[in-house]
Amino acid sequence: MPSSRKLPAATAAVALVLGAVAACTDAPADVGATPSVGKSTPSTPTPAAPADGELPRGGRTIFPKYQLVGYVGFPGSAALGPLDKDLDTKAARLETLAKSYAYGRTPQPVMELIVVIAKEKPGRDRMYRGWLEDDKIQEYLDVARKHRALLLLDVQPGRADIVTEVRRLEKWLDEPDVGLAFDPEWAVGPNQVPGRVFGHTSGAELDEIASYLSGLVKQHDLPEKLFVFHQLSTRIISQEKALRQHPGVVMIKSVDGIGHRKNKESTWTKLTTTMAPDVHAGFKVFYKEDARHGPLMTPQQVMSLKPRPEFVVYE
Repeated sequence: MPSSRKLPAATAAVALVLGAVAACTDAPADVGATPSVGKSTPSTPTPAAPADGELPRGGRTIFPKYQLVGYVGFPGSAALGPLDKDLDTKAARLETLAKSYAYGRTPQPVMELIVVIAKEKPGRDRMYRGWLEDDKIQEYLDVARKHRALLLLDVQPGRADIVTEVRRLEKWLDEPDVGLAFDPEWAVGPNQVPGRVFGHTSGAELDEIASYLSGLVKQHDLPEKLFVFHQLSTRIISQEKALRQHPGVVMIKSVDGIGHRKNKESTWTKLTTTMAPDVHAGFKVFYKEDARHGPLMTPQQVMSLKPRPEFVVYE
């Protein structure tokens, strides 16, 4: 069961903006509709998907060729990460940042877009979450393709069932350059409110999601599909080693420790030792929250961690 203990002040502060974010609806998207991916108009052509079902920068496997570096964001909300607006400018900055993390690998930028967002108010179905409109997701996918980046769809399910929320995104996940992120900190129980308590998931639940993604990869002959799950505290994931490897799915645990470098490194050590086999290590840097406690960790400091992060994401 999710913990009843309150979240850290920095995390709780973010939760206060969730009820007022723009471009978000409590009404579900038309799951049966055909996405506009690949369509174009004479004035604003839509970038095409990578050729021959490949990854944006070639090939069908992510590691060991690529080093992933990402930005997180939600339209119109700077509090939730740098991908709030000016997407072309941010994508160019991300390209430069990714190169500083190359360390012998090919930099692969990742745009992590929050598409299911936890909210402090219940909404019409009392699930405490909202969906990003399809036209906004398409806008971010267009920019990602223009800059040969991966698009990662981030889900904060509130009280809703995570597997159901993921399946709503299938029309996007069928694309070769679109992956999934799950933030279980915001996956709360039926009588709990996001932002007031830590959410929770289990290894078995993560395994169900990975199995579903593997089925999409096989069905559509896709390149490897990225599946990132975030973790801030030990209490957020239980029985993690029930998560198994699934063909075509690259699983990454993003360790989201907040604060001073020493605290982040301590969280890193604690959470990477519990990783299931075949799960890769990821690391998050918080521009505002971390900076309150000292200088941001440099790429050299981040890449000196053991194990070395293969995905570094900035929020």
